[in-house]
Amino acid sequence: MHDDPGVARLAQLLADPARARMLWALIDGTTRPAGELAYAARVSAQSASGHLARLVEGGLLRSEAQGRHRYFRIASAEVAGVIEGLASLDAATRPRVPRSPPLARAMPAQFLHARTCYGHLAGELAVKVLEAMLKSRWLAADGPDLRVTALGESKLAALQVDTAAARESRRVFARACVDLTQRRAHLGGALGDALLKALVAKGWILRQRRSRVVGITPAGRENFRLWFGA
Repeated sequence: MHDDPGVARLAQLLADPARARMLWALIDGTTRPAGELAYAARVSAQSASGHLARLVEGGLLRSEAQGRHRYFRIASAEVAGVIEGLASLDAATRPRVPRSPPLARAMPAQFLHARTCYGHLAGELAVKVLEAMLKSRWLAADGPDLRVTALGESKLAALQVDTAAARESRRVFARACVDLTQRRAHLGGALGDALLKALVAKGWILRQRRSRVVGITPAGRENFRLWFGA
């Protein structure tokens, strides 16, 4: 019987500062060459090659060849979630300071504003959307989770959000997910996924290939203001 959860194996991979810097350089979902990751990790090209090989072998990164160069990206949303979770835990357990966390200051503005997280919307925009939904009583707290009110059912239906499919999901229906960079919650769970799908289908949000950063269209900017004041 295999009862080893593999925590020690993953912790060993993540414990090396150079490998941690490489993973963090890829947290925005981009694909980067080995030379750029070596620079980010502050190690030689030869050393970077060894670290990258271990991360690929360990299932944390994926690589692909393009001509004479090899490019790397985070292997999955689950891997990105673990890295974000550790960074969030680090920020939560450090002494509070009035300034924004260093991890947020180091990120591109687009990544801070709007991106995906486990298939739902994250970033500054997502935080404002959830705040508006709670303030307008579309959603209400239900223990650690969230429930949709009668008003919320009507409003979400008007946005063509498939709440029925979200309820049938094996995942948590709706939960406040603490945003890595904003330190406030955005909407997670199956309902968060359904909301993002609806916003993409309506043309308010544009996904970017090989990136977790999403674009907000002119129609999206106008409608986010009208519906959420965001």
